[in-house]
Amino acid sequence: MLAFGADAPLNGKRIVLEADDIPRSWCNILPDLPEPLPPPLDPGTGKPISPKALERIFAAELIRQEVSSEENISIPDEVLETYVRLGRPTPLQRALGLERYLKTPAKIFYKCESVSPPGSHKPNTSIAQAYYNKKEGTARLVTETGAGQWGSALALACAFFDMECTVYMTRSSYLQKPYRRTIMQLYGAKVFPSPSDQTKFGRQLLGSNRNHPGSLGIAISEAIEDTVTHEKTKYSLGSVLNHVLLHQTIVGLEAKKQFESIDLYPDVFVGCIGGGSNFSGFAYPFVRDRLRKKRDSEFVAVEPRAVPTITKGEYRYDFGDTAETTPLLKMFTVGHRYACPPIHAGGLRYHGKAPSLCLLAKNGIVKTMSYTQSEIFEAGRIFTETEGIVPAPETAHAVKTAIDIALEAKRKGEPKVIAFNLSGHGLLDLGGYQDFLDRKLEDFEPTKIDLSYLPKVSGD
Repeated sequence: MLAFGADAPLNGKRIVLEADDIPRSWCNILPDLPEPLPPPLDPGTGKPISPKALERIFAAELIRQEVSSEENISIPDEVLETYVRLGRPTPLQRALGLERYLKTPAKIFYKCESVSPPGSHKPNTSIAQAYYNKKEGTARLVTETGAGQWGSALALACAFFDMECTVYMTRSSYLQKPYRRTIMQLYGAKVFPSPSDQTKFGRQLLGSNRNHPGSLGIAISEAIEDTVTHEKTKYSLGSVLNHVLLHQTIVGLEAKKQFESIDLYPDVFVGCIGGGSNFSGFAYPFVRDRLRKKRDSEFVAVEPRAVPTITKGEYRYDFGDTAETTPLLKMFTVGHRYACPPIHAGGLRYHGKAPSLCLLAKNGIVKTMSYTQSEIFEAGRIFTETEGIVPAPETAHAVKTAIDIALEAKRKGEPKVIAFNLSGHGLLDLGGYQDFLDRKLEDFEPTKIDLSYLPKVSGD
C-alpha cells in the first residue's frame, strides 16, 4: 500500500511505497529501441563478438541479460531482500523549496537515490552483479570507479555476499575524495589510485607521468588486466552496458508507481550522464511509453562541458577503455585517448556513453546539454539551501538542468511537471563545494577532440 499524508503529497509530502510494492522485475529497453542495437565487435576481426567470449570477464547470467530480448527480467528474491535492506523503495519528493525560490509554475520532483548506505543509486546493480557472480563461484570482483560512488557500492555488495573486492579509482578523485576511499576500505575493499603500480598498463603510464590524473578509461583497462590475470576473479562494471542499465530501472519503475498514485505523469525527465546508468535507470520505463506512443514526454541527459561526449563527440565504434582491451562499442565518443580534465564530477569523466542511450540520442528521443563546473556547483548550492540536501557534483548537473527548464516554464507561463534523479549526495564531495565557495574552481573547456586514431570499422 502507498503511504502518504491525507493532505496529499503535492504540497511537499514524500511519496513513499511500502516494501511490498517494490517492482518484481527490471525493465529491458532493448526490444523497444527504434532500431537494432549495433553489436559489440571483436577489435581483431571487426566482426560481432560471441557472448561466449565474454565469460572470462563477466558472470554468465549477466551476459545473458546483456543480450536478452525479454521485455521484463525477474529480480531474484535474494536481490529484492537486499534492496529492501538497503532502503528500497526510495522516496519521490516534490522540491517545493526550490519551486518557491525560482517562483516557477512548474512542479519539480526528484527521486531520492541518495538515501542508500553508500549514498547513491549504484547498489541497484552492484547487489545484482555480486549475487549472480557469487552463485557462479566467483571469489573476487574487480572494478574501476571515478568519484567513488560505484566503488563504494560494489565494496558493500561484496561485503554482503562474502567476496573480495579490488577497486581502481581515478587518481584525481583518489586525491580529491579521500573519504570515498575510506568507505570502500571500511567495506573491506582494496583501493588503488589509477594509474597504479599494480598493473603493467598502469606502470607504463606512470613511467611517463608520475602525476597522471587518470581517467575512467584507464581504470577500466587496469581492472580488466587484473581480472584476466587472476583466478576466480571477474570484472564488474558500474555503467554503460545493457545489464547494468537494466538493474537500475528499479528506480524508474518505482517512480512510475509513485506518480500514478498522485495521478501525474511528468512532461520532462532529467538525469546526469557519465556512462548513463542513473539517467537510463530513471528514464527507461518512461522512455518505453514514448517508444510505444503512449506518451510524449521529453528526456534530457546532461554531461560536463569538459567531457562533451554526446554534445560534441561522434557516433561511431570505439573501445570502452584506454588500453584497447575491450570489444568495440557503437556509441557517442570523444575518443578513448581523450585527456579528461580533473573535474570534481569524477563519475562523469568517461569518453563514451551507454550504447542504448546513444542510439536513443541519435534518434532524437533523448536530448543532451552540458554545463561548466561553476554552473553546476551554483545549482548545487541553491538546491542545498532550498531543499536541505547537498547533491553530488554529478547530480548537480541534473539539478542545474531542472532549474533551467523550470525558469523557461516561468518565462512561458507553463505549469510543467519536471522530474529528475537525485542520484547521489555530496557529503563526501565537500572539498569541491569549498573550492566553489572560495572561488577556486577551474572551468575546463574541452580539450581538442581528435578521433583520427579510432579504428576504421564497417558501420561507422
